[in-house]
Amino acid sequence: MGMKGSPTAQLHFDGVRVADDRRLGAEGQGFAIALGALDSGRLGIAACAVGLARAALDEAVAYARERRQFGRPIADFQGLRFLLADMATAVEAGRALYLEAARLRDEGRPFGRCAAMAKLFCTDAAMRVTTDAVQVLGGYGYTADFPVERYLREAKMLQIVEGTNQIQRVVIARHLVGPESR
Repeated sequence: MGMKGSPTAQLHFDGVRVADDRRLGAEGQGFAIALGALDSGRLGIAACAVGLARAALDEAVAYARERRQFGRPIADFQGLRFLLADMATAVEAGRALYLEAARLRDEGRPFGRCAAMAKLFCTDAAMRVTTDAVQVLGGYGYTADFPVERYLREAKMLQIVEGTNQIQRVVIARHLVGPESR
């Protein structure tokens, strides 16, 4: 249904022995290392979401300039212009957020909260932007003749991988107020 632009496969390693000097960390630290990799992975997903949203926006703008209704391009209609403006704003806001998280990571500063926020915001924005792009194209947006239908499916997948967006909210809240009381 999705993941056409990022093929993924499962690998199974049974009985593989790894020399001590080839390990990423000390024995027993694998889970902590994997969790740390999630923060960087979330940045990658946020960047993919922004790129996907940008591609959907570009398709919608190009179509709106070409498609004519009532003797003029549909891009002339204020309602459509406002929709495109909102789409562009979401793309730029997402870009700024994931770049801030990447800057923190590059400086060696804590970036987990910002990475979770970027993943959450950017993938939700990609879902809205791709849905709106399908709407701009009307019936054509729902066909495989235009890429926006695939973009919509990809956007949904991005809300799920590297921790669902519900999990991102848990991560963000934990950074804000600490773990839940037991």
